[in-house]
Amino acid sequence: MTWSKTSASRQQGFSLIELMISLALGLAISTAVIQVLLSSHSTERLNRALASVQENGRFIISRLRNDILMAGRYDPMLPALNKDLDVIVEGAFVQNNPVPVVGDFAAAPAKGSIEGAGANSDTLMLALQASKDCRGFKLGYLAAEEFFVVNEYFLEGTTLKCRGFDGRVLQGQKAAEDNDGDTAYTLLDGVHSFQVVYGITDNSAAQDNSALPVKFINGTNLGAEKLAGSQVVAIRIAILLKADANVLISPMPAFKLVDEDPVTPSESRLFKQFETTITLRNSKNFIRSRNI
Repeated sequence: MTWSKTSASRQQGFSLIELMISLALGLAISTAVIQVLLSSHSTERLNRALASVQENGRFIISRLRNDILMAGRYDPMLPALNKDLDVIVEGAFVQNNPVPVVGDFAAAPAKGSIEGAGANSDTLMLALQASKDCRGFKLGYLAAEEFFVVNEYFLEGTTLKCRGFDGRVLQGQKAAEDNDGDTAYTLLDGVHSFQVVYGITDNSAAQDNSALPVKFINGTNLGAEKLAGSQVVAIRIAILLKADANVLISPMPAFKLVDEDPVTPSESRLFKQFETTITLRNSKNFIRSRNI
């Protein structure tokens, strides 16, 4: 049996040009698939980072809100309140100073709400009646007792912390009974900035008992406004958090937290700003009661 020329021609393979076109198409398709996979991976990392920082933000705002809402609370008629000292005088101090400033405490004159220098973070202090401090400590009181608590919130490095004090110890009325002393507890890591401003009422000369904030001020002016008879009835907090994941952001945006100048983090990572305003209901009720 012999092969014809026509049969032989049909057995020819691909030409060089056809092979080059096939390789080029295959390379283009492979590159597109790899790009899609890389993009999908980057999107997944970004979504995880956003979810993480969002969860942290919701947690810390909720935690601080719950604590701040109780500022200025004091009920001298409550049976659980420790009455070793004059609770009427003590109640007047707490209700008039829900946000203590430097100089308010006789035995600890340096303690109080402080405005951080420049872009540094602020320190917030709250006075209230409670069964334990922000760390969960009883500070030497009985399990069923409530007492004069002073909680302090501050930023150490990139860690937001709190510590609690017995208000009577700060006033020099008794000795500290808690072995943990000034030990600070961590509330949240990855905090780049913690800023606070205070909503105050008109001063006493205005005879305004509406308990409405007329303006917001920073900690620098808080002491002078309190001396003039103004009262803190609201607190606005702003927090800048960094996501846990190493997600690069370029260009890096600037963030403006309450009354501070805009800041741009030095790291090209994912940051998110959280801000809220909390009304001090105990302080507002105290001011309104002056109308009675």
